[in-house]
Amino acid sequence: MGLLDNINELNDIKQYDSEQWEPLASEIREFLIDHVSKTGGHLASNLGCVELTMALHLVLNLPDDKIIWDVGHQSYTHKILTGRKDGFDNLRQFGGMSGFPKRAESETDVFDTGHSSTSISAAIGMAKAKELKGEKSAIVAVIGDGSFTGGLTYEALNNLGRLKSSCMIVLNDNDMSIDENVGGMSNYLNKIRVGQAYNEVKSGVEKGLLGIPGIGEPIAKFVKRGKDSIKGLLVPGMFFEDLDITYIGPIDGHDIGQLVDTFTAALKLKRPVVVHVKTIKGKGYRYAEKYPKYFHGIKPFDIETGKVLEKQTKMTNTGVFGRKMLALAEDHPEIVAITAAMASGTGLDKFANAYPKRFYDVGIAEQHAVTFAAGLASEGLIPVVAVYSSFLQRAYDQILHDVCLQKLHVIFAIDRSGIVGEDGATHQGIFDTAYLSGIPNMTIIAPKNRYELTKSLEFAVNYDGPIALKYSRGDAYYGLKEKLAPIEYGKSEMLFEGSHVALIAVGNMVEEAYEVYETLKEEGNEITLVNARFIKPLDTDMLMELATHHDIIVTLEEHVYQGGYGQAVSAFYANKGISHLKIKNIAIDDMFVEHGSVSELRSMLGIDKNGVLDAIRRMM
Repeated sequence: MGLLDNINELNDIKQYDSEQWEPLASEIREFLIDHVSKTGGHLASNLGCVELTMALHLVLNLPDDKIIWDVGHQSYTHKILTGRKDGFDNLRQFGGMSGFPKRAESETDVFDTGHSSTSISAAIGMAKAKELKGEKSAIVAVIGDGSFTGGLTYEALNNLGRLKSSCMIVLNDNDMSIDENVGGMSNYLNKIRVGQAYNEVKSGVEKGLLGIPGIGEPIAKFVKRGKDSIKGLLVPGMFFEDLDITYIGPIDGHDIGQLVDTFTAALKLKRPVVVHVKTIKGKGYRYAEKYPKYFHGIKPFDIETGKVLEKQTKMTNTGVFGRKMLALAEDHPEIVAITAAMASGTGLDKFANAYPKRFYDVGIAEQHAVTFAAGLASEGLIPVVAVYSSFLQRAYDQILHDVCLQKLHVIFAIDRSGIVGEDGATHQGIFDTAYLSGIPNMTIIAPKNRYELTKSLEFAVNYDGPIALKYSRGDAYYGLKEKLAPIEYGKSEMLFEGSHVALIAVGNMVEEAYEVYETLKEEGNEITLVNARFIKPLDTDMLMELATHHDIIVTLEEHVYQGGYGQAVSAFYANKGISHLKIKNIAIDDMFVEHGSVSELRSMLGIDKNGVLDAIRRMM
């Protein structure tokens, strides 16, 4: 029977003394590796913060004290220590435990997270609420160094020093976000790491002076009064201290005893404190330590070899985009590529290697990425901003104000558009049409397959103005290869022409719609199938033509109904006073979509083949 067997409820870890902490940490790592190898999940980040999480649970009194996990994909040990071990059997599976903190899942998950750089702002809000209510519980935010490239972090730090109560920020520094960290803050933290000698120097100087009879003590006091000057000399900037935030560190993030002592002391200060903790991403599993980027978010894998069990047999949409970017860059020297800490995730890693001077990783800073792209475009370059759909929404104002208002030629390559699956509500890319289509001067294309994706990127390069291409996660669709009409601005593509019922499908829903078309055709129905292609502008000529030969119009999209393509189509017909049509919009209801496989979620939402067929048959 292992130590972990006795961890079944909140605060069970406190039954163990210091000699048992390290063996327990080893058992937790074995547990994580074993379970994530079966379900998939975020492994490297969780292996890196086992001791850090244990120390917090040893020091804090949960649930009265609060921990906010920035991003939250590193909260697996926290879930284990709060009585959720059994949930790991169906981690990130449909109906199972989330891979991120969920308030609905546990009272110890105090803030739902999934995107970076939010934790300090939330912590300040909670701490201020505690002040107003006269409560004394501790507030702790755990934030990675990668999240320190996000602008919201600095907005929060600007206000953190004004708190008059305890608020501890644990800077979990593993020198990584998903890709390697970049930029000035990364360089600053590097200086702090090597500047750890400051603490040793100061301590040594004070001890040496105190040993001098007669004059040593007053000199030592003088030196101590001037410690800020010494600190500023040996640790450039002293960024946190200058913001009136006490800085402690860096300390070893895998030494539980040191962590416990430091956290205990920091919380006694009753003021804002940053504790800088140095950890190793992937610690305890050699493959994850060697390849932390690969094991950041991993599918089920073989523990002995570290290899993913399910082999990728087809090119992904991400891969198609990355390959086409390389080809276009060769002929268009004005093309530059921008990403926000996701070179490999967006398929730009090969571009970065081939054209390092034309590739910019700005870190987790989507707002900066967009306005930076606007600056490049204003000087005649063609910037391609490759980013996940759920992360681009963080830069809405920059898209509107800095790109579209000036009608600048910026290409947005929106990866993970639609349902992404196991990462759940914070990562589903089901809002991009809504937040982009209302902006003047924006053009939006949703390619139906891998071939149209490449042609759409070609079109975008030759277009003059803001343009977005949105495509789904996973395998690229190879079907309907023979159906590829030349791309004409604002025009949809007629795939199969029939009568009575017309299906208009958006992007990755063309594959689903084609299966519906085939089934209905086999049943003797004359069906029209249209590839919407352009979400904005609407192909109003096509819509008017369909209205003359059809009684039923069905739109299909993997997007929420509000602000979606289907709603725009319905509004168009309503405004034209066309009342004879029966219109059905297949879309996602007004809801956040939780985790599960794409097929399970489509079925649950009623937007898969069977759901669409049922809806059409009821109308027919």
